[in-house]
Amino acid sequence: MTADATVSGVEIVLDEVSKYYAGQPDPAVEAVSMTIPAGEIVVLVGPSGCGKTTTLRMINRLIEPSAGTISIGGRDAAAMNPDELRRGIGYSIQQAGLFPHLSVAKNIATVPGLLGWDRKRIAARVDEMLELVGLDPATYRRRYPRQLSGGQQQRVGVARALAADPPVLLMDEPFGAVDPITRGLLQDELLRLQAELGKTIVFVTHDFTEAVKLGDRIAVLGSRSRILQYDTPAAILANPADETVAGFVGGDASLKQLTLTRVVDVELGDCPVATEDEPVAVLREALDGREWPWALVLDDQRRPLRWVSAEQLTSAGSLRDIGRPVGQVLSLRSTLQNALGALLAERNATAVITGARGEYAGLITIDTLVAHLSELRDQGAGGTRP
Repeated sequence: MTADATVSGVEIVLDEVSKYYAGQPDPAVEAVSMTIPAGEIVVLVGPSGCGKTTTLRMINRLIEPSAGTISIGGRDAAAMNPDELRRGIGYSIQQAGLFPHLSVAKNIATVPGLLGWDRKRIAARVDEMLELVGLDPATYRRRYPRQLSGGQQQRVGVARALAADPPVLLMDEPFGAVDPITRGLLQDELLRLQAELGKTIVFVTHDFTEAVKLGDRIAVLGSRSRILQYDTPAAILANPADETVAGFVGGDASLKQLTLTRVVDVELGDCPVATEDEPVAVLREALDGREWPWALVLDDQRRPLRWVSAEQLTSAGSLRDIGRPVGQVLSLRSTLQNALGALLAERNATAVITGARGEYAGLITIDTLVAHLSELRDQGAGGTRP
């Protein structure tokens, strides 16, 4: 979480929490103790079957603990009415879990409706939540889940989880069923939302790279949810607690360190830009004499559309007719590891960065990543933890 974010979340404390199932000699979860700080994203990562999801669901009592206590904001969860407890905790799962027979608006309105909000307040909240997750209310509020892409469904799922403004959000592999590019964009969106909202988020994944990108802290779990290491991503990458944790980190720890730095934290490059209605001469003159012969054509809202080269501008009559589409676009919340993937796919080894509304914000190049890794290497040689 960014230092200037408003914290609206609350602390969660698990104390010796266990779960036993009848007929099984060993517990599914055994004596887990951890403190999840208010306003942070804590990621539970571990192999399939280790008890991550069971641990998560015991927080909102979708699974009742067999032993131990869980407190949320200083209140014992076991002493609360289960329905009251769950209405104060957002819950987002893989493939969104939307009600297929309800419109987007009615899906988002589910918990506010249960809480007795009036229609006007609910309608305003639905539109606010759709705007928050980057979906136009006029376009999407009347659609049904089947009319949405996988990424749009996940955005609606997050909007529904946040609709009643809960202090806690539980997320069980919410982005696991979408393609890699959409997954990266959804991760960026979650980080943007967290910077604004400051919720307490418990996030389950089996993807360590995702854990490094999203987590303020990571709990690496072994069998029966035994905590092998609970620390910041930087500390785990630099000093894995044992061989099992080192196996999660993998042999590409240096590349994973790129996940610890976001695009907004490095100096961006720039290139000549013009909207497609401006004269060709604007870009032609801007590129004249430059060693790097590329420029960007933007739409009227300054969103990037196409790359154009100095050669293409030589005989062009309009900026509407030339250039090749911009490939994957990164946001300021994207990580340098996301940037590396985008750079490898771009012919000119340069990725376009956009702001919160999709407007052009700058460029990132392979030289930026090399310089950052060199800096990390120098820090390591000097004994500084990256």
